[in-house]
Amino acid sequence: MTKNNSGRLPLWTKLIYGSGEFGPSSIGMMRSLFFVIYLTDTVGLDPRLASLGAIVGLIWDAINDPLVGMFSDRVKSRWGRRRPFLLIFSIPFGASFVAMWSAPNWDSQIALTVYVTLAFMLVDTFGTLTTVPYLSLTPELTQEYDERTVLSGFRTAFQLVGSFSVVITAPLLIDSAIESGLSQQHGYQTAGAVFGFLAAFFFLGVFLFIRERNLVDELPESVSIFKLLKIAWSNIPFRFVMGIFLLNWTALDLVAVVFPFYLLYWMAKGNLLAKVNIFGLNLALESAFFGVLMFVCILSVPFWIWISRRRNKRDAYVAGMIYLVVILFLIFFVQPEQMNTLLVLGALAGFGVSAAYVLPDAMFPDIIEWDELRTRHRQEGIYYGARNFIRRVTMALVMFLTLQLLGWTGYQTPPPDVVEFLQPRQALLTIRILISLVSVVMLSGAALLTWFNPMTREKNDRIRNLIDRRKARIVQLD
Repeated sequence: MTKNNSGRLPLWTKLIYGSGEFGPSSIGMMRSLFFVIYLTDTVGLDPRLASLGAIVGLIWDAINDPLVGMFSDRVKSRWGRRRPFLLIFSIPFGASFVAMWSAPNWDSQIALTVYVTLAFMLVDTFGTLTTVPYLSLTPELTQEYDERTVLSGFRTAFQLVGSFSVVITAPLLIDSAIESGLSQQHGYQTAGAVFGFLAAFFFLGVFLFIRERNLVDELPESVSIFKLLKIAWSNIPFRFVMGIFLLNWTALDLVAVVFPFYLLYWMAKGNLLAKVNIFGLNLALESAFFGVLMFVCILSVPFWIWISRRRNKRDAYVAGMIYLVVILFLIFFVQPEQMNTLLVLGALAGFGVSAAYVLPDAMFPDIIEWDELRTRHRQEGIYYGARNFIRRVTMALVMFLTLQLLGWTGYQTPPPDVVEFLQPRQALLTIRILISLVSVVMLSGAALLTWFNPMTREKNDRIRNLIDRRKARIVQLD
């Protein structure tokens, strides 16, 4: 990995590193959008029973995420600290994703719950073993405040391309399977195989072409996981960024998990094969709405990078969330016959969602220098392990609470071979409240935390200068 004379990363480095985000984002998007409705409508699990798998996954996350982060900080190999994980675990990560959509046709609800829980844990484990080291490369590739925002922007671009690919392709594969006489699960398996392969492919590309900078002369001493968590919590900017990240992604995950139910049972009135014609293309309803949203989201990434460099990340994020809160609030009032109105709101929402994708991640590398100034060690793995843990906690909690609420409000699994099915009014109202009003509260909280976040461009520059001066004194003493 090289840099030009201005200190900026070469374009090819940004592109190849950013491409690694395609895998976890596409797999994460497919899991966010379709795994809950897959469990209820395809596997046939009772929502309240299916939610137990999310809680087990949450407990497993609490164990493996910090451990992988700590371990990657201490690896020493010819390929560096992070890249060996990409070489070893990329293919198992992709293969495990296929198993996630391959629940057997068992009659026992308990046996099915055990299978989907273990499959969830398997994907989560290999996902942690690849994603945490991959993300930990970000602050190691560049130490410049604005250049990190640009690098996060490249990652976000591939993140959105991966998500866009899923929202267009997966519903088409699922509907095509049904229309050709195959099972719905066959469509899910095909989509899982496609995106599992691509995840492994792009991670291996990062391993082959990206080089780590040697930012540490010696490995940090081994300490207990409880001490590591205490160190992370004592980092004040980390507390703010953790809160922002938690609220931000809980809201986005909630919208992603619940919106397929909203589109299918509220807007389409229970028509499982509902289509929408956009520019002459007859698309599945889910493909049309999420495709429009993600397309605008991708186009908006350069704007949020530009405004964050012109102003700062804090102001840009707060403005984006205030805007998105207004759009989500309006979605609550959309009626089933107002499909065009919903598509327009989806396009408008894409502009705000783009800020929610780009800016929280761009804030994360800045806390590494704060920690290095205090501890004299670079411990990216610890913080990105915590970041990954928060990300997965939000998904697990959203899945658990959504399934519990659906179960208690009378949600019913459609009978096999039925293409039209209505849900109880109480379940529909719950779905609308979750994607709109609850998300509005969470994003408002994220914007408020961001406004009081103490880490600014000026403070980051001062911290970098202090670290560089300290290193220069050490060199002079040697």
